[in-house]
Amino acid sequence: MSSSSILIRNMVLAALFAALIAISGQIAIPIGPVPITLQTMMVLLAGSILGSRWGAISVLVWILLAAVGAPVLSGGTGGIGVLLGATGGYIFGFLLAAFLVGWVIERLGRNKQVAWWQLLLVFLFVGDLVTHVIGFSWFLYVSHFSFSMDIFNKVFVVFLPGDIAKAILATILTVALYRAIPSFSPQERMGRSK
Repeated sequence: MSSSSILIRNMVLAALFAALIAISGQIAIPIGPVPITLQTMMVLLAGSILGSRWGAISVLVWILLAAVGAPVLSGGTGGIGVLLGATGGYIFGFLLAAFLVGWVIERLGRNKQVAWWQLLLVFLFVGDLVTHVIGFSWFLYVSHFSFSMDIFNKVFVVFLPGDIAKAILATILTVALYRAIPSFSPQERMGRSK
């Protein structure tokens, strides 16, 4: 595959994942100040399938669409006000999470196949943890709340069961996609970038 073909393929996939992140936010379960959506899972998939750079680019495209007012955020919202609002930290956390998930998986898969349990651990302890630490910290700052166990439970702990389920599903999908389309695997991506 020529370098221009690879570039076009990556741009198309990044656009596709930006769309998937936007679509996955339209089904939201309002459980408090931060809704539950499938966006977290799509961000994990973007990092694991596209890699660090293109996974982060896909999230950045989605954020830029939101910034200009496109209704791509949870519940069909958009605009700078939402990005800078109480839940904005989760949105920006997605950007770093996609990059770090891709980066860690690229390192793990440089010379060998990444095991399913490694993917699951990366999704939980890199992707989800980064998203929640940034999102929760931003939420406290913007909302002018002091840390309390009540707020921690309502804005952090409440998401753990769903995040575990989404990480498991993302692991299953990633393993299936690596098998079905070998060019998505880190070994293939790293080989093409050399």
